[in-house]
Amino acid sequence: MQKQMLTPLARVLLAALLFGASAPLAKIMLGQVEPIPLAACLYLGSGLGASALWAAQYFRNNRLSTEARLTRPDLPWLLGAILSGGVAAPIILLVSLQQTPAATASLLLNFESVATTLIAALIFKESIGRRIGWAVGIITLASLLLSWEPAKAGGLSAGALGIVSACCLWGLDNNFTRNISAKNPLAIVAIKGLGAGAFSLLLTFSLGQHFPPLAAALSAMLLGSVSYGFSIQLFILALRDLGAARSSALFGIAPFAGALLSMVIFRELPQTFFYFAVPVMLTGTWLMLSERHGHHHVHPLVEHNHRHYHEDEHHQHKNPANVPLVKGWHTHPHEHTPLDHEHSHTPDLHHRH
Repeated sequence: MQKQMLTPLARVLLAALLFGASAPLAKIMLGQVEPIPLAACLYLGSGLGASALWAAQYFRNNRLSTEARLTRPDLPWLLGAILSGGVAAPIILLVSLQQTPAATASLLLNFESVATTLIAALIFKESIGRRIGWAVGIITLASLLLSWEPAKAGGLSAGALGIVSACCLWGLDNNFTRNISAKNPLAIVAIKGLGAGAFSLLLTFSLGQHFPPLAAALSAMLLGSVSYGFSIQLFILALRDLGAARSSALFGIAPFAGALLSMVIFRELPQTFFYFAVPVMLTGTWLMLSERHGHHHVHPLVEHNHRHYHEDEHHQHKNPANVPLVKGWHTHPHEHTPLDHEHSHTPDLHHRH
């Protein structure tokens, strides 16, 4: 179990570091580019970068993909992910960044894991234990500490509330994407990026905002291809093995990376509550990282399609008659017979009970 966990853990941690760098670097660009056209460039960059890798994957494998294709039942989940996480959330975030110190904004992004966990547990019925519940409460407290401004009327910063709202939308996005995480992540990122980028671009022109100069646009697209596109690809792969709540908890490291980079770039002195919020957030993140889950469970009869190999205990099946025998990673529709056993596991593709 621990060996199998190393790869998804490494993926989500690298995804977190890449995404964490996006907030302070995007804040630099806000001096030259307005929020909505910047969102368009970031997502177009992620979509174009993923499209190029998708095409390379297709031709490298002689037009046979080792990843499952998106199908019609996947489209509602994909559309929901595009609208919530690819259109609304980044625009709200970029507008809010103009009113919020970069270090505080980076740490507030930790609320995404809270929103993802609550949505996963309450709506999608993902298995969440008491330990995860405590972690959610602790991270929520830290987020409130970071957004509290007693000197202002109402106490809460509008920019901070905007960032929390964006995190809730990304929480929806994460859970929608979890439901299609068995499919090709490059295809998902390419469609999400191009769809969200095109919408933001249309919104830019309809509001009469100026598209940025070519150099600024290319810089934003490069940032988007790495900090958004590659990061999301890694996150989708982690969703397969860890589920939405746990992947997002690990992704909570992203704001700390962003906060440190913000302090270096902008030399901003954080607010007093920053020093109280950091250890609280670290405690909540540690609770999620150290959580273990195992019990007796039954796998019902199910047929699905995803990337797999036959040495896995859940894939001791023969290839269908029309599919050639392939060693190593491959994809084809396959059936799981009922299985009754007990072992440590996470809410991966085969343990979403």
